[in-house]
Amino acid sequence: MQNTRYLECLASDYRRLREVVTGGPLDAVVPSCPDWSMADLARHVAQVYLHKTECMRHGVEPESWPPDLAGEEPIALLDRAYAALTHELTSRSPDAPAAGWYEPDPTVGFWIRRMAQETVVHRIDAELAAGVPSATVPDDLAVDGIDEVLEVCLAYATRSWPEYFTELMVGNDGRGVVVAGGGSRWLVRFDRDVVTVRPASTDEADARVSGDPDAVLRWLWRRVDDDAVRIEGEKDLVVRLRQLLGVATL
Repeated sequence: MQNTRYLECLASDYRRLREVVTGGPLDAVVPSCPDWSMADLARHVAQVYLHKTECMRHGVEPESWPPDLAGEEPIALLDRAYAALTHELTSRSPDAPAAGWYEPDPTVGFWIRRMAQETVVHRIDAELAAGVPSATVPDDLAVDGIDEVLEVCLAYATRSWPEYFTELMVGNDGRGVVVAGGGSRWLVRFDRDVVTVRPASTDEADARVSGDPDAVLRWLWRRVDDDAVRIEGEKDLVVRLRQLLGVATL
């Protein structure tokens, strides 16, 4: 996807997120994040936006985070944070350096992509909390999101922070799961110490998760249950993938 398309998706999903948060009760429980209310969700998104703003503005991650934002009304805080984030994303070159946790791409462009994907997931969270119909994730954003959560969030995390995955790696023997959506396929292989992800040239694997890109993205982010996608093959591998994603996307 082009950066202009990411920014377009970010703007669209932010508008929908704000609309749902504004229209729903702020004390509504977020089913996908049961420790949060709708107000907590709004504050979380605002904190994420402000954190990435600091990463771009100063070139380093803030030492003390989060700041005390308790005095700000959630919608006003969300608007302020979004304005600050989009100013940084659009006033800098995508190739400009920016602090962050993903060492292969320490640029503004990484945060353009990450914030588009972050926002669509939390837009879905808001819709779930409000009990309103959820807008379909466009195919291009969903396919890109599948790729990002598998490679950037899952595979990279197992390489960089293996201590968080130790128990779930027990029994890994090179078997894998093909994840398929929108004509694209990824082979997620459970090696002994890491998870590896690469494009899959065939559907040959020990297990397979497939469906519309929107459904597969939601499933990978644990926003829908197994009945939203098609699952084939060795169920234990699919369960392991789901558990690993639960840690990687925490």
